Amino acid sequence: MSGEDKSLMERIEMPSVPQDARAKLALVEEELARAGLEQMRKSVLRYAPIYKKREEVISLPSVKPDFWARVFSSAPPEIDEYVLDDDAAILGGPLKNVTVERFEVDAEGNGEPRSVRFTFEFDPEENDYFDNAKLVKEFYWRKQIIKTSSGKRRVWEGLVSDPVRINWKEGQDTTNGLLDAACDLFDAEKKGGDRKKLPEYEALVKKLELLEAEQMNDDDEDVEMPEDDDDESHAGVSFFAFFGYRGRDISAEQNKEAVKEDEERFVKMSKGEEVDEDEDDEDDEDEDLELLVDDLEDAEIFSDGEELAIALAEDLWLNALKYYAQSFQPNFDFEGLDMEELEGMDEDEEEGENAPPAKKARN
Repeated sequence: MSGEDKSLMERIEMPSVPQDARAKLALVEEELARAGLEQMRKSVLRYAPIYKKREEVISLPSVKPDFWARVFSSAPPEIDEYVLDDDAAILGGPLKNVTVERFEVDAEGNGEPRSVRFTFEFDPEENDYFDNAKLVKEFYWRKQIIKTSSGKRRVWEGLVSDPVRINWKEGQDTTNGLLDAACDLFDAEKKGGDRKKLPEYEALVKKLELLEAEQMNDDDEDVEMPEDDDDESHAGVSFFAFFGYRGRDISAEQNKEAVKEDEERFVKMSKGEEVDEDEDDEDDEDEDLELLVDDLEDAEIFSDGEELAIALAEDLWLNALKYYAQSFQPNFDFEGLDMEELEGMDEDEEEGENAPPAKKARN
């Protein structure tokens, strides 16, 4: 049958990459990914002395007291959307320093550059919310390879982490008990047993279901909220629930096996040998769904933890000096104000000149 004789549906149905180009495209794509990782490793070493010099600037007496308060007050929407008013009070007051490290890269530039460690340091004397002088949250880049019933590979890779407990002062928990519940489950899992049968798992899932129900009720109410209402975050969850993020349950050993398998696969691809194809989301088969589901998803208190970690590391931390400078720029328009209003603003500024910068208004 000629091309002209085929129906339109037959001619456009199921387009795909030409068979003779698939292997070559996959190889080039893998080589580009590996080159990008190598570049990241080199940048860790290259940036290290620059960050050290930046730290010297931040430590100046005229800069240090409110540096990170000003940085967070100018944070981009990808970060600011998670910050409640109480969160802003903590980030704008007792928070004294933030450090980001690509801790799995050694002095020779070897290791996983996507793993990242956050260290938040606080002044206990100024902190009315919790007792911790330091919060350290480590994210490990992990890979998992699953073989589906069709013989294809299903690859997942991303950041995973252990929850970090915060010692909240009475009545000051901005996560409303979610972080404690996540940490309780993690501690219980260390003792062994089926995660889903643990009472801590059931308690955490119920808390999350209750929160989701409350949010749905709020969405259904026909109540017009003020445009300048800042006491909202993404899904109404506190920034500090970020410390409870876990991601998929992938052990270091599982990751090691997956990395080894990928290395062997890359060698075969380089030699032109045939390898199993990777499966896309659209290729999921019903019988494979159980393999792909991680029961931690039902107990995840901060589902966007990976996205926020990347935004903090690759935007806020990297561009901290820029956001600090932006915090000194007025966020309102002088046009249309008369002299009496300007003089009144000057008086207000004098009264609050020692106060930390306020959280910027959301647009």
